Amino acid sequence: MTSLRATAVTAAACAAVIATATTSSAINSYNATPAPERTEVGALVATWDNDGNPATPDRVDWVCSGTMIDADTFLTAAHCTTDWPENVRFYVSLDQDVQAGLDAAAERHPGDPAAQARAVAVEGTAHNHPGYPGPASDTRDISVVQLPAEKVKSRWSFTPATLPTADQLGALGPRGLNSTDWVVAGYGTQEAARGPGGHTHPGGGVRMKAPVTFDALNDAWVRLAMTAPQGNGGACYGDSGGPNFATLGGKRVLAATTITGDGPCYATNVVYRLDTPGARAFLAPFVKLP
Repeated sequence: MTSLRATAVTAAACAAVIATATTSSAINSYNATPAPERTEVGALVATWDNDGNPATPDRVDWVCSGTMIDADTFLTAAHCTTDWPENVRFYVSLDQDVQAGLDAAAERHPGDPAAQARAVAVEGTAHNHPGYPGPASDTRDISVVQLPAEKVKSRWSFTPATLPTADQLGALGPRGLNSTDWVVAGYGTQEAARGPGGHTHPGGGVRMKAPVTFDALNDAWVRLAMTAPQGNGGACYGDSGGPNFATLGGKRVLAATTITGDGPCYATNVVYRLDTPGARAFLAPFVKLP
């Protein structure tokens, strides 16, 4: 799986990258497997104007990853839901293969991006952290999409992810986190592949998972190693906002969300902690915190 490595990449630019990808499995192709059981993990889908006529959308694509944290709240990254044309509309899909769904919908609804989006996803309203973008020490790169719970329930069955308790990662510290099992999930592209035209990032649009290992802990960030020789996979373009699960006290916890990393998607996944006072303060109006 490969993640949207993108603190400096706008959501629109990420969408452009994804639109050129072929349909195949994603997240780093090494040490990655499909994740049909991770039904709480979804894709952020957007429709937007691309021809200067904002009256109607003329583009649709999946653009990021994310996670359902209760019946009507989808957690993702703020850079996924900002810097769009004014008429952007956001949807969430919990399908295992959202790219195949969009391809099929394009055949059924040619020239109608809104209908294509509705065929695979449920429309919602994005709420970005008001302090985004913040300083490098804490960019506040977090957002949620509020969804109509009944519509989501009528289409998919899932158990919302468990959020961490206050300072749960900090209390464990590097030593405890180093012995913790970590898994990243998302819909992103694969690591860089060399070709006649230079580096490309194939794949994307399919929910995948891969093991990662702890590297470093900062006030707002966790750095996770995605190096293949150690048995790791990792995240890449399209995985931004997606979950990084840690097994803490025998429970799978949504510890952090993918934000950025190295450009080729070979080495490091930099993820935003969800146990910090800032992240919890942002999430509190939308979800019951543990």
